[in-house]
Amino acid sequence: MTRALIVLMLLLIPGDAYAMHISEGILPFDWALLWYALSVPFIAYALVLIKRRSREDISFKPLLGLIAAVVFIISAMPIPVPIAGTCSHPAGTGISAILLGPFISMLVASVALLMQALFMAHGGLSTLGANVVSMGIVGSLAGYITFKTVRGMGGGLGLSGFLAGIMTDWATYAATAAELALGIKGDGSFMAMFTKLLIAFVPTQLPLGIIEGALTSGMVLLLYRKRPDILKRMGILKKSEVAA
Repeated sequence: MTRALIVLMLLLIPGDAYAMHISEGILPFDWALLWYALSVPFIAYALVLIKRRSREDISFKPLLGLIAAVVFIISAMPIPVPIAGTCSHPAGTGISAILLGPFISMLVASVALLMQALFMAHGGLSTLGANVVSMGIVGSLAGYITFKTVRGMGGGLGLSGFLAGIMTDWATYAATAAELALGIKGDGSFMAMFTKLLIAFVPTQLPLGIIEGALTSGMVLLLYRKRPDILKRMGILKKSEVAA
């Protein structure tokens, strides 16, 4: 339980966010290895998709590079959360999942997380697999499924992007809480530790999820107004929709 208490204290101490990027040395080796193994098939499939998409569309790689840079910046950007006296980080994978699809978004997140671990001391190499699973895999799938579901129900681009951004952020942190709970619970109850971690995240992630929703919605609407051709090429716009 000593490890669990340390993690909870770190989450509650004001300062830079600890949650999204699980730090080096927090997870036991077997759990860190498991998350690496789980992430590998998704990344491998993303590489196959990128190769296929690049053959079909020569402009895809420049778009991929641009979106990867956007995700890197967003996910490394500290946002003050005044009600908690701390800062936290958006995930950014909502926008990449919407524009590139969830699997390629997973690779984008992996590259961003690797660069942050190597050069910014965000996260760590031993915990990279866990961070990829939470932000890359879970976050991308949550954002993409939410966006497609809301659009399928007749929702507009703005609302769909907003809800996708919220779910990306909240799902990422819920997954992180689950990873931490599994790794540090010791002989204790998973659900008890998971609940404590979720409660610790609420002061920062409740408002941050809304901020990320607004950010994702704003980026989608900006593309709709300025570069609707990108949205059409990615299959996001219906043929009957035209930019305002």
